[in-house]
Amino acid sequence: MSTPEKTVEAADHGAVHAHEHPSDLQYVYIALFLALVTAAEVAVYYVKSFKGLLVYILATMAVVKFSVVVMFFMHLRFDSKVFRRFFVTGIILAMFCYVSVLSTFHIWHR
Repeated sequence: MSTPEKTVEAADHGAVHAHEHPSDLQYVYIALFLALVTAAEVAVYYVKSFKGLLVYILATMAVVKFSVVVMFFMHLRFDSKVFRRFFVTGIILAMFCYVSVLSTFHIWHR
């Protein structure tokens, strides 16, 4: 049987890893930021002078949105740095594969 002292110690040990989550208002601000970035993505698509840079601009905005969602809604900001490295490595690998495949289609299309 566990003694009350062990239960308190276990509860205190868990408190070391506790962190403060963003407030409801901060989540509203994050959602508004994501909505503004999405609106900017749609607006950029319709600007004719951005046609040459469209892929780079939209990819940058996608990475920003990915980062914000992962950091706050998946609580990666408060987790171990190992998890953050996994996600950063994943997005870098995904972008590398995306650019590689697109450049291959452009080079070998002729």
